[in-house]
Amino acid sequence: MASSSSVKIRTAKPVKSRSDRDLIFGDLWEFDPAPESADPKLKERYDLFIDGKFVSPKGRKYFDSINPANEHKIARIAHAKAADVDLAYKAAKKALDGGWGTMPGRERAKYIYRIARLLQDRAREFAVAETIDGGKPIKESRDFDVPTAAAHFFYHAGWADKLDYVAPGRKVAPLGVVGQVIPWNFPLLMLAWKIAPALAMGNCIVIKPAETTSITALKLGEIVQDAGLPPGVVNIVSGFGDTGSAIMTHPIAAKVAFTGSTEVGKIIMRSIADTDKKMTMELGGKAANIVFDDAPIDQAVEGIVNGIFFNQGHVCCAGSRLLVQESVAPQVLRKLENRIKVLRVGDPMDKNTDIGAINSKEQLDKITELVDSGVKEGAAMFQSACKLPRKGYYFKPTVFSNVTMSHRIAQEEIFGPVLSVMTFRTLEEAVEKANNTPFGLSAGVWTDKGSRILKMSTELKAGVVWANTYNKFDPTSPFGGYKESGFGREGGRQGLLDYCKLV
Repeated sequence: MASSSSVKIRTAKPVKSRSDRDLIFGDLWEFDPAPESADPKLKERYDLFIDGKFVSPKGRKYFDSINPANEHKIARIAHAKAADVDLAYKAAKKALDGGWGTMPGRERAKYIYRIARLLQDRAREFAVAETIDGGKPIKESRDFDVPTAAAHFFYHAGWADKLDYVAPGRKVAPLGVVGQVIPWNFPLLMLAWKIAPALAMGNCIVIKPAETTSITALKLGEIVQDAGLPPGVVNIVSGFGDTGSAIMTHPIAAKVAFTGSTEVGKIIMRSIADTDKKMTMELGGKAANIVFDDAPIDQAVEGIVNGIFFNQGHVCCAGSRLLVQESVAPQVLRKLENRIKVLRVGDPMDKNTDIGAINSKEQLDKITELVDSGVKEGAAMFQSACKLPRKGYYFKPTVFSNVTMSHRIAQEEIFGPVLSVMTFRTLEEAVEKANNTPFGLSAGVWTDKGSRILKMSTELKAGVVWANTYNKFDPTSPFGGYKESGFGREGGRQGLLDYCKLV
């Protein structure tokens, strides 16, 4: 391990020359501010959504939702206790027995289509609310999160009247009431991933959003009302870990689904190990983005940037480990550093922003601690010279080179805009390094050879392998992990099978 005094840390320097290149890559040329002006229609207080209506929590307790971009309070969010969760489950069971579970699929499809259409109608409102509550750039909320969430409802509405084809030769039936807990990095999208297939299969739902990003989930309760879903089919309860625990362990739940950290996933698995609940988990990741010497380098650099800096790196499948073939490593690193210099970090509500705010102070502290460990352990750090806003939670895009497999930054999930770069010489070495992690959620391969892509897809222990692209999601394609990245699939026919029983 190198001493801290010998560690090389480089930061992009502001340029002083006024050449054309400097005007592009330096800090002398700026975009005019382009703030989003749509009204998110936020309320001062958000209650629980139970049995088709918004109700106050039993304990009358609320907590603040904070805008990570400026640390201002957005709204007060209801904190559900065990008694509230119990009411939600009883309402869901009543709705299930009252006809939702036996309703013809073509009738259920109508409700799901309405949700999709209503979400499209209010797309800009939801995008702004998502950005204010979570800190991600508005162009990501607007162009990815909300449209993809709507697409999941559309896709599963299309399945609802075709359930005889989900498991050819078998009949399917709903599981019953399912309990679901979603993370803070994609609040609305993860909500759609969970709710849409469960509804299509005829299940009823009790779902909890993350405490730092509850607003768009609770706003979806308004859409559920407008779509006319029978009361109790969808119940949304907000709160902290105690609320999530009550959802996961409730005796009415026939299945639980969780997306979040591996540590919490293990706790949940232990807590329901002696029950007959069905369970799916989508947990952490430490994905390898692998660049071979015959890859289209410029295209690969864009894919690397998208893979690690999309949503500030708050992505379970983020390409946080870059494996580059030794012969092209200097070229890739040089192009990557030049690309990072022009990434705009700042106000998430500005349409020009590339990297927004870190979701919370707690997450910012975690990122900072792991980056400090990378420096102390001898990796060479490069950071953008961008100026960070004085208020809010922000972190500069960071690239570590000279990383070894023993470094913490190569093994632990950072969940931030931090990339660890390693090299390899042969395909076998790339596979060995990529698989040398307890996680197995995703991977990326960049090469001109189709045969190499096919071989890598069979050798890599990852639930999703992208070829010459990264972060491509579609509701028709199943997503999920291996090893400590979880089990079960979301999306596609495979995702539907996790929300039904075969009869």
